[in-house]
Amino acid sequence: MTTIDDEIKAIDDSLLTAMGDGRVIEYDADNGRAVVEFTPRPEMCHSGGVVQGGFVTGWLDTAMARAAIASAKGERSMTTLEIKISFLKSAQPGTTYRAEGCVVRTGKSVMFMEGRLTDPDGTLIAKGSATGQWINPR
Repeated sequence: MTTIDDEIKAIDDSLLTAMGDGRVIEYDADNGRAVVEFTPRPEMCHSGGVVQGGFVTGWLDTAMARAAIASAKGERSMTTLEIKISFLKSAQPGTTYRAEGCVVRTGKSVMFMEGRLTDPDGTLIAKGSATGQWINPR
């Protein structure tokens, strides 16, 4: 028998791999929280050898969206309406980063989320916030 957790974890696993060998670490449906780890590859870098900011944005968006989907117990999906990311430190290839997303508030049609990206030492690399909209039931 497949559980809600199994269904949520299976969402777009190929996308997680393409975004930097991503893997789901934790879902907490009761608290609207998700943790995803990513390890960027050298081909994800631009000049200077740092990870391109679009990947960092995608990692945070993934964690926040999965937190929202988890909070709905996998019964609804969502789409991001807007996102804001503050880059505090560059991300390097070969390092595993932890993206944590949480739902701050949810309503009938929209939700507000926050995310944090940290390195293995717990140093904050980037943080973000997003507004999402519930879409058709899954």
